[in-house]
Formats: sequence, structure tokens, C-alpha cells
Amino acid sequence: MNMYKNLSDKFSLEYVKGELLKTAYGSGDTILGRLDPRTLIFWYMFFAIVPWFIHNEIILVSFLVFMVIMTYLARVSPLILTILCVGLLSEITVLFFVSLFFGGNFASMIPLLWLTIKLAVISLASVAVFTSLDPEKFSDALLRLGVPSQVSFSVSYGYRILPTLIEEFHKVILSYRLRGKAPEKPGVFYWRMGVYYMKILVLSFYPLILNGAKRSRITVEALETKGFSHSTNKQEVKKLKTAYFYFKRNDYLFILFSIFYIGISFTLGVYY
Repeated sequence: MNMYKNLSDKFSLEYVKGELLKTAYGSGDTILGRLDPRTLIFWYMFFAIVPWFIHNEIILVSFLVFMVIMTYLARVSPLILTILCVGLLSEITVLFFVSLFFGGNFASMIPLLWLTIKLAVISLASVAVFTSLDPEKFSDALLRLGVPSQVSFSVSYGYRILPTLIEEFHKVILSYRLRGKAPEKPGVFYWRMGVYYMKILVLSFYPLILNGAKRSRITVEALETKGFSHSTNKQEVKKLKTAYFYFKRNDYLFILFSIFYIGISFTLGVYY
């Protein structure tokens, strides 16, 4: 009972809301947060693509160590890391049972382990980068790199609407809890309470999407009234909006250190 209360206090809805907003809006006081967004984008693209084509165990392990260090420096939320670990463990478990169903054996755990390490490298790179990126700077960086203005604005709008959606989701859940009735007996390991909350989450999804669609239409009409499409198609506007971007000494040092570490990893992998 005490353990359940401690977990419910630690993983309350308010805690989840705070951690999600902290992750979405980045942390500018970290090492990665002070870098130019374009540096982080190119760095992430390398570690999101290259690990799929690497089968050397030493290189993969060295990449995983590097990502763990970067995740620590980015001060990623414990909640996000917990969800990531649960997802990786469930993924390797499901694949293992599927391999057994199709005639495999326990030897299939080894390739599944290296697949999980690849996924862990890519996932940790994702959370480290997007925890450190400010939404507005991320959108402007995409615009500076030549991404269509509609796409870059969609990214910025998605970040901006996130607090509203979370608050709306919280209100919908509370309304269902007020109108419904919780189980009188929680059951063994509180399985009845778990089923009750899962049902509320599923029921809250449709009202959330409907309200979000209404709000998106109003936003589009307001933007078009102010000439959004006309202004974003002008190159002068894009240059003025992204004029504050420039590479600093920390960006060059970070790039050089990453290249050095990658070179050492490949050298050790090829030599051994």
C-alpha cells in the first residue's frame, strides 16, 4: 500500500505534465542547449541513420556510451528515460517470443540484443537533442536549412499547442472521473484501478482530438488574416527571421570532439 502511494505521488498527472513541458521546451542552460540548433540537427541525423548500417559490436557499444554521456549532459527527464527503457525492454521481449513462435531458440537473444543497442543509441540521441532544443529556434533552424515554411511552422505550432493540449487532456480526464465511479475494491496489485484509468484515457482521446481540430481551424484563419502565406514565401522575410543564427566556438569544439570520438570508435572497431 505504501509503495503504491509513493508511486502514485511521484507519477501523478501534474508530475507528468511538468516533465513533458520541460522536455518539450528544452533547457538552455545545458551544454547541448547552448549550441546552435543546426549543429544539433546535423549531429542527430548522423546518429539516427549511421547505426543502422553498423554491425561491429565495439563501435555500437562506444556509440551507446557516448549517447549515455550526452543524455546525462542534456539533463533528460527521468520519466522520459523510464518510458524509453520500458519500451526497449518490451520490444526485445516481444521479438524474442515471436522468434520462439517461428522456431527460434535462445540463441536469437544475441542479435536481438544488438538490435536493441542500435535502437537505444538512436533513441538516446533523440531525447538528448530534442530536450535541448528550444521550439522556436528549432523551427527557425529548419527554415534556415531550406525546409518549407509550412513544415517549420507546423513544428513550432506543435510545440506551442502542447501545453494547451495537456491542460485540455487533464480537464477531460477530470470530467470523466467526476461523472464516473471508481472501483470500490482495487483488486490484486490494483489491477481494477489500472483498467479504470486506462478506460478513461481511451475515452478522453476523442474529445481531445475534436477540440484540437477546432482550435487549429481558428488558428489557421487568424494566420491567413494576417498574411501568413504571403510573408513566408518571401526570401527577405526568412533571412530577417533567421538573422540571429551563427556558429560559435562551442559549436566547432563540439563538432571536432564528436568527429574525434567517432574516429576513435571506428579505429577500435576495425582494429579489434
